[in-house]
Amino acid sequence: MTDFLNTLLPGLLHYLVPLPVVLPLFAAGVKFALGVRYQRLNRAISVTALTAVLVIGVVLLFGVDAYGPQVVQVGGWEAPIGITLVADRLSVLMVTVSAAITLSVLVYSIGQGAADHEEATPLSIFYPTFLILVAGVSNAFLAGDLFNMYVGFEILLTSSYVLLTQGGTASRIRAGSTYVVVSLLSSIIFLIGIGLVYAATGTVNMAQIAVRMSEVPVGLQLVLQAMLLVAFAIKAAVFPLSAWLPDSYPTAPAPVTAVFAGLLTKVGVYAIIRTQTLLFDNDTLNTALMWVALATMVIGILGAMVQKDIKRLLSFTLVSHIGYMVFGIALGSALGLAGAVFYVAHHITVQTTLFLVTGLIERRGGSTSLNDLSGLAKLSPLLAILFFVPAMNLAGIPPLSGFLGKLGLIQAGVQQDTPIAYLLVAGSVITSLLTLMAISRLWNYAFWRSPDDGRPVAVGTLLESSEDDSAVGPSSPVNIPATTVRAPIGIGGKAVVTSDSFPVLMLGATIGLVVLGLGFTVFAGPMVAYSEATAEDLLARSPYIEAVHPGGVQ
Repeated sequence: MTDFLNTLLPGLLHYLVPLPVVLPLFAAGVKFALGVRYQRLNRAISVTALTAVLVIGVVLLFGVDAYGPQVVQVGGWEAPIGITLVADRLSVLMVTVSAAITLSVLVYSIGQGAADHEEATPLSIFYPTFLILVAGVSNAFLAGDLFNMYVGFEILLTSSYVLLTQGGTASRIRAGSTYVVVSLLSSIIFLIGIGLVYAATGTVNMAQIAVRMSEVPVGLQLVLQAMLLVAFAIKAAVFPLSAWLPDSYPTAPAPVTAVFAGLLTKVGVYAIIRTQTLLFDNDTLNTALMWVALATMVIGILGAMVQKDIKRLLSFTLVSHIGYMVFGIALGSALGLAGAVFYVAHHITVQTTLFLVTGLIERRGGSTSLNDLSGLAKLSPLLAILFFVPAMNLAGIPPLSGFLGKLGLIQAGVQQDTPIAYLLVAGSVITSLLTLMAISRLWNYAFWRSPDDGRPVAVGTLLESSEDDSAVGPSSPVNIPATTVRAPIGIGGKAVVTSDSFPVLMLGATIGLVVLGLGFTVFAGPMVAYSEATAEDLLARSPYIEAVHPGGVQ
């Protein structure tokens, strides 16, 4: 029986590899065909597709760990001519975690849309576009060649342009314009880098590049490596290429901001890990990356310390904690890479959770400004718990996964035993303490202060909140029933909707992600072991190369 399973399962795994890309695209096409009719069917299709992607991701996670990387040559065209999809430990971990958070965000947005009676055109665009974004993310993770990775980036970026500017308010258009310009710049640099790599090696297949790169002159290798790093650093919001993020993400609705902040920057981090370990077998730029990691951590968290809006504060902490991931990559050791892989998976979950909780805070308090919020711990104890747990996880309080991830990176830095590594260790500790201070300040303002005596101005009616309507969901505000509307806590001094209760789906999705974040702590042992095995594979490179080219690379 065991021999039968050992023979059967690898073959089945092979057929699962393309599905995280194909299923969301197919579901998006069906939803576009159905249009604004059959809303329940549309929602069911979306949830089913992403649930299937999550299940497939989990199966691949265990299958790849047991049987090694799985490779699909799309259309039967062998590498390097055809499109290659590779499911190794790193890519399937990213696919699985991204599927979990995108499914949660989708359920959250469905609950928000239903509660706000938003069944019209905006949601008919939101959900298919969201599914296309998921397909682009999965394609970027599974891509076995640089150009297919570029296609994945462009799919997710094009979708993100639509999601970020949905509703058409002036603030969203301004933020979207900045995001589009920066994204196009990074894409141009990436595309030029791909062209130069092809000119130097004669291929864009990453396994083949890994073998041929040793024949490229060292100076040219450095140019190629730097170009790809700059392109991915912009996408990952690494300092000093991160100024666009705090101004772009906070204007979007809670579900959009959550998936952008939690996931999209990590696609850039994933690309850095993949190219640094597979394509360039040298440590020439590692010292420069260490300085970049230190600046990203410290400057990002200093920016968070002075923010008076929860979304902007969390956006700066997002930039700051990207520095931890770059820290692990820059060390270039097995322990450092394992810490970076663990921290990426942890941070995707925790950051997404915090932005979803922020959407609930906005719904309960009518604002995300710390000057306008108070007494939430007394008004909504459940909301306080939902914020407190991931916030402490982000700050790295023992024994949560945030602490374990940072501890692993610190151990890797100490093991490196160099002055810059020790400086990074000190910077990571300081950043963690400052993160706790920023979160504590937020908690004191929004949750511990005595509740304000807001004046009820209306019940069951929405009053426009200037040009920034990000408080009310994935589309423009219309006729939202509420149990309480308070003034003057709305954005721009105008009244906005607040509610004493939360839609079940919004609350359930948020609780699910809080539990998932705690799962990284409960199952830290297997997660750390998986991360260590992933790091060993990345540094060895041979499992990836041999899976793509079983007969050897020409």
